Amino acid sequence: MTVFDWISETGSRIREDGVTGIRESMHEFYIGGLRRTNPFYSGGEHVYNREWDVLVLLDACRVDLMSEAASEYEFLGNPDTLTSVGSSSIQWMEHTFSAEHAAEMEQTVYVTGNPFSKQVVSNDDLLGLDEVWRYGWDDEVGTIPARHITDRAIAASRNYDADRLIIHYMQPHFPSVPQPLTDGMNTATLGDGEGWNSPWHRLRSGELDMETVWNSYRANLEYVLEDVDLLLQNIEAERVAISADHANAAGEFGVYGHPKVPLPVIREVPWYETTATDSASYEPELDPDDETGDVEAKLDALGYL
Repeated sequence: MTVFDWISETGSRIREDGVTGIRESMHEFYIGGLRRTNPFYSGGEHVYNREWDVLVLLDACRVDLMSEAASEYEFLGNPDTLTSVGSSSIQWMEHTFSAEHAAEMEQTVYVTGNPFSKQVVSNDDLLGLDEVWRYGWDDEVGTIPARHITDRAIAASRNYDADRLIIHYMQPHFPSVPQPLTDGMNTATLGDGEGWNSPWHRLRSGELDMETVWNSYRANLEYVLEDVDLLLQNIEAERVAISADHANAAGEFGVYGHPKVPLPVIREVPWYETTATDSASYEPELDPDDETGDVEAKLDALGYL
């Protein structure tokens, strides 16, 4: 956004919302300033520089959130952290799937529920690319259910002879499937230009309190971790890493969510290592279908545009 655009939008906000509009524009100006510090922040550590056979990405997962839940899951032992190469999913993809790592990518299968993959990678870049968001979007929950990613990840593990497998779940990124706190992500609002009033936005505006948002966030993490447990019982891998593409700010420095600013709380992500053995106790149910829906609408609904 240019300064001219910001001034124009500020005028519109003031006319429509008065003092609230001024506050929103000042916050937007502040976030814009933080974004300009990206070049001065650590580039992070590429996941390809660590040893793993399978990388499970939990979208937008904070280190402290994972620490809270870790004791409930045997596979989450020996906690570590990683400084992500991005503050958002698209930054993570752009910096991870780069020319520098072309050779590794050619032996990597990527199963993803995140629609930004369309803007960054193609089948020509990877050994295999399964964009589950194209056919696995669930209008009722307003996101990609964890089970759809699990189904396709198990299928990929059994069908490909790959050096590396990356599995990108959309949770615990809001909306929370168990505790959504919003009805904004569904076919009635997808692509209508209004975006999505996420729980982070509602927390910043005072519509929701921290306890309510955090409980919903944690419930969404536990929801996806149950599927990770199922995944680990149905794939074969000596080294499985469980991490995140980025995290979320929860009010630190006046920032909420992950607006592409290089705050440590957004860039530092969990890193747990475990193993997986295919017991063949589960057969995937979801099969790929024709592309459905609009990519831009889905990104808008997720709060990315």
